[in-house]
Amino acid sequence: MGELHDWLIDQHHGLRTYRAFHQKADQLAQRDSRHRALYRMLALIVTDYIDAYDDQPLPVDVAEAAFDRLLGVVSAAENSLQAPVADQIVTLNRIAEARLF
Repeated sequence: MGELHDWLIDQHHGLRTYRAFHQKADQLAQRDSRHRALYRMLALIVTDYIDAYDDQPLPVDVAEAAFDRLLGVVSAAENSLQAPVADQIVTLNRIAEARLF
C-alpha cells in the first residue's frame, strides 16, 4: 500500500485523524507535483466530514462507516499512482464523487 493508507490504517476513527489526514495529503501534494490533484482531492473529501462533526458528537456507526470509505478511497487513489493517465483520471473522478457520510 501507499504512504497515506499505511498511516491511516493504524489511526483512531476520530476527527483528529481526519485533520491529520488533511495535513498529510496537503504535504504530499506539495512534495509530489505529478500527483498534486489527487492529493488535493483526498484532502478535500475529509473537509466536509470535519466541518459537519466539529464540536459535535460523532456517532460510532458513522465514524466506522466513514473510516472504511476513506480507507477504500485512499487505497484506490494510491493504487492508481502508477496506472496509465486515463485510469488516473477515472480515479480522480471517483474521488471527486466520494462522500464519507
